[in-house]
Amino acid sequence: DDAGLLCRLGGAMERSEIVLHGHRVSYRLHGRGPLLVLLHGIAGSSATWDEVFPRLGERHTVLAPDLLGHGESSKPEGDYSLGAYSNAVRDLLEALELPRGTIVGHSLGGGVAMQLAYQYPERCERLVLVSSGGLGRELHAMLRAAALPGAGVVLPWLCVAGRHSVGRMVHALGSLGLRASADLEETWRSFVSLEEPEARQAFLRTVRGLIDLGGQRVTATDRLYLTAGLPTLIVWGARDPLIPVRHAHEAHERMEGSHLEILPAAGHFPHRDAPQQFVSALLDFVETRPPLLVDPERLRRRLRAGPAPIAAR
Repeated sequence: DDAGLLCRLGGAMERSEIVLHGHRVSYRLHGRGPLLVLLHGIAGSSATWDEVFPRLGERHTVLAPDLLGHGESSKPEGDYSLGAYSNAVRDLLEALELPRGTIVGHSLGGGVAMQLAYQYPERCERLVLVSSGGLGRELHAMLRAAALPGAGVVLPWLCVAGRHSVGRMVHALGSLGLRASADLEETWRSFVSLEEPEARQAFLRTVRGLIDLGGQRVTATDRLYLTAGLPTLIVWGARDPLIPVRHAHEAHERMEGSHLEILPAAGHFPHRDAPQQFVSALLDFVETRPPLLVDPERLRRRLRAGPAPIAAR
């Protein structure tokens, strides 16, 4: 029911704040041990990790920021490209004296994680992509519609409708193929978060930098060969309605040595639909795969050689 849905959407992790470049960055930091950095998806926040955060914190230091333009962080006018997000995560790690760790990114956060690994390989010991953006063109029509010129006019109505009538919003989202699961709950929460004009503008700037009417227009597929040697885990829900699971299989083929984990009952939010399976897969991966040691000469050789044909791998 509506009350139960509202209850399950409440945040549980204690927040901290830091000011970087004059902008407030909200984050959650917990635990002790090797670092895990958890990056959320578009219009989301660190609250998306609530169900897995405590268990991960039993054996690891876990950092979950609200990316700029999201959650409790500032929502300035400016650059919302993947490169800007990557720079912001690097600056946060530096400010908190967290030199390097395993970078885990969901959806938009997956694109940010790949960009961070590409720009700042010395910060990334391992890479974990969870229903990640940036691995193919296809994308649900709902997100493609957000790139329309009139989306800024329609969004305020959707946000108000979501806040005042959970039931009607749930029915509307269900008609778009989002089943009664974490997919629907998280999408509803995203719509409601965009009622704030600054959050809405940040969302639209992010969307228009990454998406057009045909789908995702920013892709990392031509650079995935550079991840060879970087321990990489790809986690996807077999029932993902937003980004097809085919992207996971294709990325796995292109990323030499990567490990693929498909969760059969999960949708776009496998860490919400199947938290125990997600945590087990993540911890097993982190604790059995040694971190990459940065080697500038190896990067130079790979850049000069370029990608090998997939059939030859």
